[in-house]
Amino acid sequence: MGIMDGGLPVSDEFLGIFAPIVLYWVYSGIYVMLGSMDNYRLHSRKDEDEKNLVPKKNVVIGVLLQQAVQALVATILYAVTGNDRESVQAQHTSLLILARQFIVAMMVLDTWQYFMHRYMHINKFLYKHIHSQHHRLVVPYAFGALYNHPLEGVLLDTFGGALSFLVSGMSPRASIFFFSFATLKTVDDHCGLWLPGNLFQLFFRNNSAYHDIHHQLYGNKYNFSQPFFVMWDRILGTYMPYRIEKRTEGGLEARPTKDCKEN
Repeated sequence: MGIMDGGLPVSDEFLGIFAPIVLYWVYSGIYVMLGSMDNYRLHSRKDEDEKNLVPKKNVVIGVLLQQAVQALVATILYAVTGNDRESVQAQHTSLLILARQFIVAMMVLDTWQYFMHRYMHINKFLYKHIHSQHHRLVVPYAFGALYNHPLEGVLLDTFGGALSFLVSGMSPRASIFFFSFATLKTVDDHCGLWLPGNLFQLFFRNNSAYHDIHHQLYGNKYNFSQPFFVMWDRILGTYMPYRIEKRTEGGLEARPTKDCKEN
């Protein structure tokens, strides 16, 4: 089954693979254009240039590499599960079932990423040789959301996404919307801006400020949850609350509201 585009059928699998990639660059591109909104930045542009330890060119290359791997894995996954998922889709899945599938997928993805993410901080070898690559972006920005070591990209994002797809039982068509939404959410969490009226920041406690805390030295062992909810941080005591303050030199800053030790 497919969606018609200019009279030609475009398969749901094709859209499931490439729609999130296109949306990643379109949405992050919008944030690049909004980057001059200094009054809403969580870090100054000077800090972004001086504190980050990797050139933006390398970030773009790293993200494209991860997206290529994700596209390959998604292609294989759709091919393996194709017949079963098409039969589910042909049954005209109700909105209630779709909602259940989305919630299950969100919970599975959050659970997988929390424990894998946390372990990569606890294990000194994995942090030094793998996860520290993502933390070279001390000041996060939108198109750096998927900048990771290739192995981390496979373990956290690609494998986690595949697991959420399989466990939830969603069809390829449903996966277009789920993974597109998850991609937009991930980009937003790294955008480095705190914008009034931003729906992701209004409806999700896990947002750009929450994740910014994690990227700072004092929050390195807190706020592991991603990309949707903060339940595992709260349950397991790694939740660091924060408040948004104005910086004296202009702009905003996310500051923890509890004492913490630098790591």
